[in-house]
Formats: sequence, C-alpha cells, structure tokens
Amino acid sequence: MKTALMVWGASSGAGKSLLAAAVCRWAARQGLDVAPFKAQNMSNNARVVAAADGGFGEIGAAQYFQALAARVAPSVDMNPVLLKPESDTSSQVVLHGRVHGALSRQPWRERSAALARAARASFERLAARHELLVIEGAGSPAEINLAPQDYVNLDTARWAGAAGRLRAWIVADIDRGGAFAHLHGTWALLPDDLRRHLDGFVLNKFRGDAALLAPGPERLRELTGVPVLGVLPMLRDHGLPEEDGVYAAPPAAAGPRVAVLAFPHISNLDEFHPLGRACRLRWARTPVELADADWIILPGSKQVSGDLAWLRAQRLDAAIERHVRAGKRVLGVCGGLQLLGRVLDDPDGVDGQPHGPLPGLGLLPLDTRYARPKRVTAAPVRFAALAPPWESLSGLRVPAYEIRNGTTAPSPAAAVAAVLHDARGSAIGWQAGAVLGVYAHGLFEAPEVMRALFGTLVPTLDASLDGLADRLQEHMDAGALHSLLA
Repeated sequence: MKTALMVWGASSGAGKSLLAAAVCRWAARQGLDVAPFKAQNMSNNARVVAAADGGFGEIGAAQYFQALAARVAPSVDMNPVLLKPESDTSSQVVLHGRVHGALSRQPWRERSAALARAARASFERLAARHELLVIEGAGSPAEINLAPQDYVNLDTARWAGAAGRLRAWIVADIDRGGAFAHLHGTWALLPDDLRRHLDGFVLNKFRGDAALLAPGPERLRELTGVPVLGVLPMLRDHGLPEEDGVYAAPPAAAGPRVAVLAFPHISNLDEFHPLGRACRLRWARTPVELADADWIILPGSKQVSGDLAWLRAQRLDAAIERHVRAGKRVLGVCGGLQLLGRVLDDPDGVDGQPHGPLPGLGLLPLDTRYARPKRVTAAPVRFAALAPPWESLSGLRVPAYEIRNGTTAPSPAAAVAAVLHDARGSAIGWQAGAVLGVYAHGLFEAPEVMRALFGTLVPTLDASLDGLADRLQEHMDAGALHSLLA
C-alpha cells in the first residue's frame, strides 16, 4: 500500500459510503489497484462473498458495492466485523464473514479488543495486496465517549499511517443544516496525531448555487487551516441502494403498484432498489397502503417471529389475505417466504425467543424449522416452469445469494410446486397460485428478471458507479484527487 484515504463523516448518514464508492471507481479508472475497507459496519443489509477458507461469508452491502466500484473481487477482509442488529440493545457479530456466538453475547466494550485485532489482520492483508485503500469510517471520529475503543475511525487511521501515506477527508450532509458547525466541531475533537493528516472537508447533498455558500468555506479554512475540497450535489437517484433504512423510491409514472412491507426487523431491503425504476414502489406499514397494490412483497427479516407478531398487530395479515383472494401477486423473499408458510418452529431460539410451532400466514403449505448453522452461499439459481401469473420467470438461470437460518419443506400431502432450485438442485422456491416464495436474494438485480417481470431494463450497477465517479471528478478539487495517484 502506498496511500490510504480515510473517509470520515461529521455524522451518520453524511454520505461516506457513496463518496468512498465514487473514489474507488475514479481511482480504478485511473489504473490504480484500489480496494475498500471498513473495519466495522452495522447493518442488516449484507452480501455473500468469498471467505478465506474457500467458502462464503457475509459483509456489509456498502463494502460489496465499493469493491465492485474498485473492480476487485469482494472479500470478507473488506469488512471484517459486521454487526447485525437484532434488537435495540443487541447485535449479532459476524467476524470475517461468519457468525461468532461468543462475541455476540459479550458487551460492546469488552469485545472491542478482540474485534480490533481481527480488523487489523484484515487491514494488513489488504494493505499488502493493493496500492490504494479507501477506508470508510463509521458514524463520526469525534465520538469522544467511544474514543478509547474506536478502532473503526481512530485506530484504523493509525494503522494506515504506519503502513503508508495517510490522507483524510471529512464529509458533512449540508442538506440537514449545520454543516459548517459539524465540520468545525469534528476537526476540533480529532486527536492531535490524526488532525494533521486531514486534507480537506467535503460538503455533500447540496441543492442550489454553490456561490451562496460564501463566505462559509473561507471562514472555515481560517478557523481550521483546512480547505473545502468539494461541494457535491444532491443525488436522489444515484443508482445504489441506501446502506440502511427504507429509501425514497423515485416517482415512476408507469408500471405496477408494488408495496414492500417495511417490517421492524427488515433485512436485505437493498435488493429491492432496482424496482424503484421499473414500477410504482412504496414501503407499506398499514393496510391502507396495501389496498390498491398490484403486488405485495414480504422481504427478509432478522427476526421472523417478531415481524409476524407485528404484522398481525397491524392487521396486515387480513389485508394480504384479501389481496390473495383477489388473485393478485404476493412474493416472499427469505424471511418473507417463511412468513407465508403454515408453521414456524424455533425450539432453540435461533430466530429470537424459543418457541414451539407457530402458525404462519398459511398462504403457502410450507413448514419451517429454525436451526444452526446459518446458510450463507452465493451461486446461480434456476427457475423451473411456473404457472401464471409468474410464468415469465420460467427457465431463467440467474445469480443469487442466500443468507438464512432454518429449513423449509412442503407440509405433508401439500399441493405446492417447487419452482426454484439452487446449484445443487435443491428446492428453494415454491408457488401456489399467485403466491410465490423464494429463498434467493438479489433476483431483481438480474436484467433477465427485470425484463421478464416488467418488460424493461434499468441502468446497470456498473453504469451507476461510473456516474458517481463522473460527479466526483466534476465537483471535487482536481489536486486532491490526483494526490491519491502519487
């Protein structure tokens, strides 16, 4: 490694992930051997990538997309620690791609030293293989209450400074207001040994005439000695999923009305991002929001039993049943498939609190029993012959990935068709009339699926990444970018 660029944020949601992806693609287009790194991510949006032992593991979706931007194969070293929230006070720890039960049960401060050691090992492996590392921080580097354990922002920057040349930027979301105060405060609270590596500030999500910012950037430089390197415009439809939370889909004038249920424990919602360009997409939490839907999608869930209870409390179960009686489409993906089934059985509490057989929605005659270990794999899947209204998917073979606990099988004497198979030929999808359930994630990212279901193609992910790099080159200081090449 010759150079590391540290992308810090003045707050969560400032735009670190997109900025890092843009830099990765810009650097790759200049011919650099570049790779992303984030020591620890917290997200229930995960992707399946190669693990060190030749199998598969999980990393945060943001680092997966940054690796694609860098045109390198994603690996678990790019996000060695992934925390997947299970409640307001607990998270599942995924270490080097695999769930680590003992660390998941430890309090945060007690486990941070072990996580830091694992993260540093990944950093050093990447630094030995690539010229430039684009390192994304987490939240803010100025969380002074967390500083003694902050290996994600502070220690990682020190590792990078010891291994090569360290440059750092701080990005702020100017659309929220208070950006200059956020930047000044973050600069002031940075440790002295790291502040000297700060090359500049980046104002993100700006709407309007950048000339109206004066004299803000000049005054900020007087106070800190640090320049504003760029003012990036608001990009509402940049083509990449948001890292967390439901995103506002761009308005579509045509296509079916598709409602995705926004469960409290929703996971892998990023896979539905392509739908926003092909249909009228909405995130639904009430029966009213389902009333005129042409499709209903039940997405993945980090706690299926909890989301089933929420769904019933909102009376969404009755709304889904009315939708099915009207002959309209319902799609369940992973946890959504399990919800559509007849029985959920979790004697060991793998999905949450231990429980015996619970009745699901009963729209597919399937029984699910939860058990360890988690299935994590990425391989093409194949659709068999499907009946209407899903017949356009028949025969397609597309890339996909699975991240799940539990095994599912048809109930005794059930009349349900197995319509999707994994690379080994095992059934991972079933259809009963207009109701389809699949264990495969990522189907909507396949152009063949979008063409079959909507008769349209959406811009490719690669084109979206190029668009981010174009905007970066247009609005960032050229000297700051080219300093990464030296």
